[in-house]
Amino acid sequence: MIVNSLGFLLFFTVVFIVYYLPVSRGNSKFQNSWLFLSSYVFYGFADWKMIPLLLGATVVFYALGLWLKRAIKRQNAKAASALTTLGIVLGVCILLYFKYLNFFAESFANLLSAIGLGVTWTTLHIVLPIGVSFFTFKLISYIIEIHREHIEPCKDFIVFASYIAFFPTILSGPIDRPGHFIPQLKSVRKLDAEMLTRGGQQILWGMFKKMVIADNLMGIINSTWTISSMSGSTYVLAALLYPVQLYADFSGYSDMAIGVGKMLGLKVAPNFKHPFFAKNIAEYWRRWHMTLTGWLTDYVFTPLNIAFRNLQKTGIILATIINFVLIGFWHGANWTYGLFGLYHGLLFIPLILNPDWGKRRKIKTGKFDLPVFADAVRMGTTYLLVAIGLVLFKADTVGSAWSYFALMGQPSFFSLPKFIGMDNAVFLIVFPIIIASLIVDWRNRAKECPLFFENSHGWKAVLSYALIVAAIYFLGAESSSFIYFKF
Repeated sequence: MIVNSLGFLLFFTVVFIVYYLPVSRGNSKFQNSWLFLSSYVFYGFADWKMIPLLLGATVVFYALGLWLKRAIKRQNAKAASALTTLGIVLGVCILLYFKYLNFFAESFANLLSAIGLGVTWTTLHIVLPIGVSFFTFKLISYIIEIHREHIEPCKDFIVFASYIAFFPTILSGPIDRPGHFIPQLKSVRKLDAEMLTRGGQQILWGMFKKMVIADNLMGIINSTWTISSMSGSTYVLAALLYPVQLYADFSGYSDMAIGVGKMLGLKVAPNFKHPFFAKNIAEYWRRWHMTLTGWLTDYVFTPLNIAFRNLQKTGIILATIINFVLIGFWHGANWTYGLFGLYHGLLFIPLILNPDWGKRRKIKTGKFDLPVFADAVRMGTTYLLVAIGLVLFKADTVGSAWSYFALMGQPSFFSLPKFIGMDNAVFLIVFPIIIASLIVDWRNRAKECPLFFENSHGWKAVLSYALIVAAIYFLGAESSSFIYFKF
């Protein structure tokens, strides 16, 4: 049951009506109990066999949080550290077992075979629980935040379980922090017209990005990974379009999740902030998948940076590279993801060595509110670097990534691309829509949700909504699963 499906619409309609029933007004316990039940039903549709894992992990970390607070109150630093370490180890072990066990075992077996010590390894066929990377990070951050005394442990199990399993975000984020989300669950959510309107707008905007842009681009991009007889220009075009597809797909889901949260009176953390307007790779990562970047910055990069502080800029570089290799492997058990992370970590080195490292400068604009030439070049260069890295991200193996780079460099690079996997007429409509969407993003770059109809009134608002709905209906490709579901 994906968010942009009829099944989800029916599911959410029932959730919404019961959630705001008169009996629930003034009763947050009713709302939270219903939210807890709804979230587990939703997760059951996605992966019912993994409900015991989700529930079991939630119970364990709930208890750990209470024990940890008790140890802190008694000023038992040794017990507090042990419990915090246990929580982190348990969370990491969940990821290692379900996501990485086969990968490391197979890699070790291949290494032994390469040095002449052949071994036979049989894959364990471990099923990867959907959303495991997202809810595990929530569990780990909960324990760390209690240890740092930034939050109090949640005594209400239903509130805690609803935070971990919150159905709009459990499959693909955003990764909300406990200090931001749990307090919202402790208060009654009343039907708010503004939150309802803004939530509906953001859901519609997310559906537009996913169904009109991402799903329509999927055909031409995927075909270049299965057919090796196209022109070099076609492979280059697909590589340049893939960041747009990935952004429209992932940020589209985030918009829908945030929108659903708003309709339920809950503010979900933003996950994107116009990443294609970044002037360098550091700025790009401050704007892309912000909840993951922020999580790893706080819990991985910062502690490493402190540990390496005597190494000065070399220490910052080491901490950055380790952090980005982890970001890469967070996406999956494949060497391509590790290389993807390493690539981005290496791109930080010139920035760190720059005397102006750490200074943030706004984009300068000139006539017609357009970026000045120097900033436009920086944005274009950053986009190109991101597109190159995403070839590694999309490839199934390191070898297929190198093959794709070789196909891009064919002499036919100078010929016109041929659109395979998408009707030419549809592409000629969708491409201007992509450009128009970027313009909308640019003109509304200061807003969380850059809807071009946000400030419209009367017939203009009606017309704007009608255009979006018509685009989704007439240009929406057959909806596919969201890319980040596999992570």
